[in-house]
Amino acid sequence: MIRKLANLFVLLPLGIVLIVLSVANRHSVSLAFNPFRPEDEALAISAPFFVFLFLALILGMVIGSLVTWFSQGQYRKRARAEAREAVKWHDEADRQKARAEEMAAHAVAPLPAQLPAK
Repeated sequence: MIRKLANLFVLLPLGIVLIVLSVANRHSVSLAFNPFRPEDEALAISAPFFVFLFLALILGMVIGSLVTWFSQGQYRKRARAEAREAVKWHDEADRQKARAEEMAAHAVAPLPAQLPAK
């Protein structure tokens, strides 16, 4: 419930802002990849300005995600190693428990000592 409200309070204003930006920046612009001849049509893309804004936003999110993923690699590696070690110790505990149960089953319980009759 709280998560839905938080999404509503975050995503709704964000969506409204994005729609307003799209409507306000719908005129066509040209992105030239040739810095020496910007009028060269072979190395230029024409599209509404909001398309370039959204592409820049998406590209920034992808690059940020990749940087985060690679920077946290050491922690994921450590977590995998610790998970393998935990499984190993869990298996060892199971083996020791089975061994203790086997030893308890083979052990003969001593007869209780009888007290001398008075």
